[in-house]
Amino acid sequence: MTQQPSVRLSTGIVGLDEILQGGLIPARTYMVRGKPGMGKTILGLHFLTDGATKGEKVLLITLGEAEGQIRKNALTLGLDLSGISFLDLSPSPEFFSEVKTYDIFSPADVERAPTTQKIIEKIEQIKPQRVLIDAITQFRYLSPDSFQFRKQVLSFLQFLTSRKITVLFTSEGTASVPDDDLEFMCDGAIHLEMSDRQRSLCVTKFRGSGFRGGCHTLRLTDSGIVVSPRLIPEAHQREFIAESISSGVSHLDDLLHGGLERGTITMVTGPSGVGKTTLGVQFMKEAAARGERSVIYLFEEAAETLLHRSESIGVPIKKMLDRGTLSVVQVEPLQFAPDEFANLVRKEIEEKNTRIVMIDGVSGYRLSVRGEDLISHLHALCRYLKNMGVTIILMNETEEITGDFRATEKGLSYLADNVVFLRYLELNGELRKAIGVLKKRLTDFEKTLREMEITKEGIKIGAPMVELRGILRGIPEWISSPKKREDRRETGRPSSTRPTKAAPRSDPKDPRGHRER
Repeated sequence: MTQQPSVRLSTGIVGLDEILQGGLIPARTYMVRGKPGMGKTILGLHFLTDGATKGEKVLLITLGEAEGQIRKNALTLGLDLSGISFLDLSPSPEFFSEVKTYDIFSPADVERAPTTQKIIEKIEQIKPQRVLIDAITQFRYLSPDSFQFRKQVLSFLQFLTSRKITVLFTSEGTASVPDDDLEFMCDGAIHLEMSDRQRSLCVTKFRGSGFRGGCHTLRLTDSGIVVSPRLIPEAHQREFIAESISSGVSHLDDLLHGGLERGTITMVTGPSGVGKTTLGVQFMKEAAARGERSVIYLFEEAAETLLHRSESIGVPIKKMLDRGTLSVVQVEPLQFAPDEFANLVRKEIEEKNTRIVMIDGVSGYRLSVRGEDLISHLHALCRYLKNMGVTIILMNETEEITGDFRATEKGLSYLADNVVFLRYLELNGELRKAIGVLKKRLTDFEKTLREMEITKEGIKIGAPMVELRGILRGIPEWISSPKKREDRRETGRPSSTRPTKAAPRSDPKDPRGHRER
């Protein structure tokens, strides 16, 4: 196993430091490569400003963009460059008017010596601990051929590292002039890429240390670069007691044989408007009474709508928000990449010790994936939450209102430890609701269905609907007399422990006859 260096230098970007397992190893060279406009210079400025704020001497050697322009751009991002020394080797405005020709020597032979001398003098004068070279590919034009370029760059980098300087250099390779040779010379390589309007960062090389592989989301903001590392569930663990948590509704707890267990994933599935979100909020209401914190991530419903609806059925959601036992986060899926959302959840869990997380719903979350594999991203997030002892409630909307039963979308059911389904029923000309449990990994559960109502006092769960058949087919049919069904509705208890025989059906030709369903 490779021993990780104890001393690291921060890049000034928290997410990138996490990918690099703490930051850069001092006195080594690192390349940042990518197309123009990807944020290479900004990343380098984060690296320098981090050193400057810690009292280190830092130097920026610019061969392309003028110092004044770099300072102006940094000001718009709120980056303070007052502690950074500059060596501006970019062409001056006078260069265009002063036409220079070289009859005997090539331009590279003439320009290389004074450029090298300026760099050496500046290094000796400042004695920096961090250096950014932007962009090192400009040195190609000071070399007569590729062999000399590689030799000179390698010698230059060794000159800097021999003085215990940590070097970051940017590279702008093209199809006609690739920069693969530079990647061989450096100790680490960071690639900035763009695909489907989404920026990403990948570390492909990091000598002397492990790092988190794969591509990670990068965003250019008004305050610079933000990197959201891809979530690795195995890297996060927290001890917890796998106890059952009550919903506060006795019949619902009976259905679940005690409630939901900590560190489990519960998928609540059903058609639109059947009460999925209300059911999830009920567990959070009870958690708030225990002093625990919960969070709801709304992908499909406005937060104001949830607050109004919850208050109307007796859930004091505003008090829960004021006391800090609940957070409601409105998520615009097209503005968040999966890595960004996962890091948002991580911050909530690790900084605020949140115990229940509800994602409402899976269809909205799918939009943030933007064509990537929904299952893999959702799996990583849920596995992380399970490792942290968090109870996860996922809302999954099915298209079928009645008719053929469909529990979840294809491929999602394996994620869930528990599957609770809600159904609409058409009985006696009324649209009513039923709740049942399809799956529960850690405990047994009630195999019957119960009627569910959402009233001004909250959720009410009835007794097992043992007299009803054909619910999952969408064609429910009573097998007991009307009198027993009426008794059952009034008392909330089954009229009999055993199904009764179906009442004799009347003659369809008799105009007085009818048949109930």
